[in-house]
Amino acid sequence: MENKSSTLIIYNARLVDSKIDSLGSLIIENGKIKAVLLGECKSGKTATLSATAFLADSASDEPLEFFDAQGLTIMPSFIDMHAHFRYPGQTQKEDLDSGLNAAVAGGFGTLVLMPNTNPVVSDGELAKKIMNEAASKNLARIFQSISITKNFEGTDTSEISKLSNDEFPVITEDGHDVDSAAVMLEGMKKASEKNIIVSCHCEDPSLAAAARPYRQRALGFMKQYEIPAGKVNVETPNVPKAINFEIDGNLTKANSLLALAEDVATIRNIEIAKTAGCHIHICHCSTKTSMDAVRRAKEEISFGDTTEGFDCSVEVTPHHLGLVGTDAPNLRALVNPPLRSEDDRRALIEALRDGTVDVIATDHAPHTQEDKAAGSPGFTGLETAFAVCNTILVKKEGFSLSKLSKLMSDNPAKLLRLKSGRLAVGYNADLVLVNPDENWIVNSENFKSKGKSTPLEGKQLTGKVHATIFGGKQVF
Repeated sequence: MENKSSTLIIYNARLVDSKIDSLGSLIIENGKIKAVLLGECKSGKTATLSATAFLADSASDEPLEFFDAQGLTIMPSFIDMHAHFRYPGQTQKEDLDSGLNAAVAGGFGTLVLMPNTNPVVSDGELAKKIMNEAASKNLARIFQSISITKNFEGTDTSEISKLSNDEFPVITEDGHDVDSAAVMLEGMKKASEKNIIVSCHCEDPSLAAAARPYRQRALGFMKQYEIPAGKVNVETPNVPKAINFEIDGNLTKANSLLALAEDVATIRNIEIAKTAGCHIHICHCSTKTSMDAVRRAKEEISFGDTTEGFDCSVEVTPHHLGLVGTDAPNLRALVNPPLRSEDDRRALIEALRDGTVDVIATDHAPHTQEDKAAGSPGFTGLETAFAVCNTILVKKEGFSLSKLSKLMSDNPAKLLRLKSGRLAVGYNADLVLVNPDENWIVNSENFKSKGKSTPLEGKQLTGKVHATIFGGKQVF
């Protein structure tokens, strides 16, 4: 797959997207899908006959190149609405090379990067510089989001008026929320005028501040007794029961306040977006209460009971779908928002099932081991995302692989207005080859990402990425 100008025939595959689940083959030309041929095609000879017959009337005289998928499943590559590459300024955690290589190893062809970097990405020029640098590597497509307020200072929204929605489909203050409701309303009104999505990290700042001392107290005990905050599968037989009780009790109190912080801010931000006539996208929704608020907003939209222009979409993360955080060890797996209760986890899955949730996004948040040990919240997630979702949703919850493709590819492509996310004529040839039945053990030392912290360390997952194709070229 070296010659991008050749006509590529991928055969001997199972084709799965949001609408297709069939044996078949693909014809790719100039980085686009030229044809989708349904039906069994196991041999190069059959593929040659099929392709030759199909291309007989084509004006193209490009050479034919054949790729045997060996029975693997071809899906549109995944699209991540929420990832942190820590670039610029925190390259000890991640950089463009490690982040992009982690992305393609996980089957991702498009990512929206968060602006909480050093410096904060607050203007179009810096964002374009990052996107151009990423594009030169020709591994995956990057949208660099821009902060709602300049430098996250919570006051100046003037940059929004300078943005075009084709280059900057998403703005966000991710990492925290915009404190002032009036400033958020101002930013959302400007975004509405530009048809730009406002992606909201919903967390009431005062409640988050109230939770911080409890988390810090727990981290103090963990440091004193040499319990690494970044690893959840560590035995601690010599830690007194009273200390374990203190650690887990303080983390439970912090998480309860952070749940309230999410719920209050979710409801607030939705109401502001209604007034502004803005498309709000709720980041990493993790509680039943917040998801119920999203569902009500969507119902109001469907009944035509909201301000013109108001729209609401929502994402959930693989870790909130797969892990419960009310007890040790996962209670100590620090992430924002925290891992929640089993009731919350079930509510997220049912919201996926009934169509309330639009997309699954990783919130890939790499840290150094030193930063994790000091309590930095977040997990490395690009290289485990498909497997976690396939294991939990397809293998355990009975979702179809097509439903998963809709959540990880088709729906986010529509939100970003991309001609990707489907196996259809004229769409970008951004593809991933997976074995949805292959078991493997998570070993973070094999991650392409610099971030090695994951609560999935040593766990068996089902569903393995074997190859990723970007624009008709194999990049993993």
